[in-house]
Amino acid sequence: MDTSLTTVPLGTTDMTITRVGFGAWAIGGSGWAFGWGQQDDADSITAIRHAVERGVNWIDTASVYGLGHSEEVVARALADLPEADRPYVFTKGGMDWSADPSARAERIAEPRALRRQLEDSLRRLDVERIDLYQVHWPAEDGTPLEEYWQAMLDFKAEGKVRAIGLSNHDVAALERAEALGHVDTLQPPYSAIRRDSAAELLPWCADHGVGTIVYSPMGSGLLTGAFSAERVAALPKDDWRHADPAFTTHLEENLAISDALGEVARRHGVEQPAAAVAWVLGTRGVTGAIVGARTPAQVDGWVTGADLVLTDEDYALVAAAGAPRP
Repeated sequence: MDTSLTTVPLGTTDMTITRVGFGAWAIGGSGWAFGWGQQDDADSITAIRHAVERGVNWIDTASVYGLGHSEEVVARALADLPEADRPYVFTKGGMDWSADPSARAERIAEPRALRRQLEDSLRRLDVERIDLYQVHWPAEDGTPLEEYWQAMLDFKAEGKVRAIGLSNHDVAALERAEALGHVDTLQPPYSAIRRDSAAELLPWCADHGVGTIVYSPMGSGLLTGAFSAERVAALPKDDWRHADPAFTTHLEENLAISDALGEVARRHGVEQPAAAVAWVLGTRGVTGAIVGARTPAQVDGWVTGADLVLTDEDYALVAAAGAPRP
């Protein structure tokens, strides 16, 4: 296993993480509202193990990815790894798909439901403790944030989880949670085509000792250099991206930003995904980036971005490509 990747503290937790982590959203497969199309589990397992061999020391998944399937694939990938080589496993709860698995999962964080979701994740991941457990989205079932954050604090006190965090929550929510007990981490979206987190969220986290693991640094594939209008048009109907505004209404602007990142990559002699990741990691307040992959080659395309430092000229080039769109 490669140990050359730089590691940094994850907020105030006792974990030190590489600046890139393996994102397990896509490997959840199809058959749910935000699937990426059919996936081969054997390929996914190979990709995870290759990332670990390259030195990546954490994996981020969620209960809702593939309606539990992603967590199961992660467990299979790590099952026979020596304890010393096992990466940290982060997951997320607060989602319920029992009413209609084909529809968008409900954002339910009532404490009893959240505890049930945690126990289900522990079982699927085949672990006794989860390294980082996060509330995936603000609750829409009427549960006040204070109630579900207290439940998360209880899980940590019981030893069921090592650290606790929030995902897709704003500064006002962070302040309410912090008043009850420290928010170990935040998981917001952030990329060269989605930069709003840099305005308020990331600085707040930096000032309050909150580790941040940002998601979709490659714009769900748009910033890899592999996309064109033709490829977008050919996306299968069971790939959520085929109807997303970033891939439709704002495709032209986003591809222009992708082209600029391609030039940055050429300047540094790296593949474009590495440049997209490095762009994110150069922002104050970003601890690490969650980067998806479905093959070892995709891992190799972005892992070098973990320690790549871009210049002011690189950032200016991307900024000149145009204003980011959602």
